[in-house]
Amino acid sequence: MIIAVDGPTASGKGTIAKALAAHFGLPHLDTGLLYRAVGRQCALNGGNPDDPADALRAAAFPDSLLADPELRSEESGGLASRVSIHPSVRQSLYERQRAFALQPGGAVLDGRDIGTVIAPEADVKLFVVASVAARAERRFREMQAQGRSVSLAEIAADLEARDLRDRTRAEAPLVAAPDAAVLDTSNLDRDEAITAAIGIAESRRNTESRQGT
Repeated sequence: MIIAVDGPTASGKGTIAKALAAHFGLPHLDTGLLYRAVGRQCALNGGNPDDPADALRAAAFPDSLLADPELRSEESGGLASRVSIHPSVRQSLYERQRAFALQPGGAVLDGRDIGTVIAPEADVKLFVVASVAARAERRFREMQAQGRSVSLAEIAADLEARDLRDRTRAEAPLVAAPDAAVLDTSNLDRDEAITAAIGIAESRRNTESRQGT
């Protein structure tokens, strides 16, 4: 079973994807981390994330970079949004994501184009959303817990900028697949969001099972 979980930054899709993977006993891939690694590598190279050539060179990052805690920073998130608009970067990471999705037994992947580009044949597609205010508050608490100094207003402005880039990019824009179930987590806590997502996934799986018999 392939489960695709898409949505904007800080919507809760990562937490939901991990919970779905644990519930169904499937491997999980945070595809956004790949783009964060490209953005981080581009910065380490002294490159310009808005330059396609610099961004593509950074796509050859070492696997060890995926363990760098700096990838979870707001700065790396912003860089990821900038390098992800380049078709060459997306293509370079496509096969890695595709192979993960198609492994025997299935997998759970979360990102921004899983249900539309990486695994359009996914058995379950979730598009997780939340208001900018709710997402900014969540990210603000995360940053505070990590001891990072950033204002709520700065986070909200950054989220809005990322949303605009992700939704308007020519290559694989952030959009819900036509057959995706939309889950709004604005007013849900962590456990409520996970319970709702599992319920949707179980329902979709049971429907597929009945149709296949």
